[in-house]
Amino acid sequence: MQHLWADSAMASTALDDLDFRILAQLQDDGRKSFTEIAQELHVSVGTVRNRIASLIASRTLTVIGRVDPEKVGFHAYAHIFIKVRPAAQINNVARKIARLPEVSFLAMISGEYDLEVNVMCPNNDHLIRLMNEKIHRITGVHETNTNMYLRVFKIAQPDLSLVRPNLLVSSNTK
Repeated sequence: MQHLWADSAMASTALDDLDFRILAQLQDDGRKSFTEIAQELHVSVGTVRNRIASLIASRTLTVIGRVDPEKVGFHAYAHIFIKVRPAAQINNVARKIARLPEVSFLAMISGEYDLEVNVMCPNNDHLIRLMNEKIHRITGVHETNTNMYLRVFKIAQPDLSLVRPNLLVSSNTK
């Protein structure tokens, strides 16, 4: 549920170029040691250690092991749009949906629907149970529109050079 109710006041301007260069190094290889990053960026190991600790403390960076969902048994991905009625229930509905382990993304959106949810399930039967026994039973869920992902072509982290054009592009994006 990280970032669900995060304060978006911390803009990217609070991060300097060194922070972005460290983040880019970790996006390229999340297992890089502080020493390797320090050598590539020509700074001390202590500087890298302190910057990474600060990025983690501010929740700008989360270090995780990212798995390929298909290879570990998730074969039913879906994108769900949800209308909430009354609208005053949006936050309550979002909190309940965020607790579901199948949910990989959740956002309040503009337009016809109120919430957008991405889920990963082991199979279609699991997805049907999730919809019928959990999501549709949440008070405030008025209507859903579910689209299955037939094939995923790309799952990626954001390209940091889009917000810092002077950032060197990582080897993964060349």
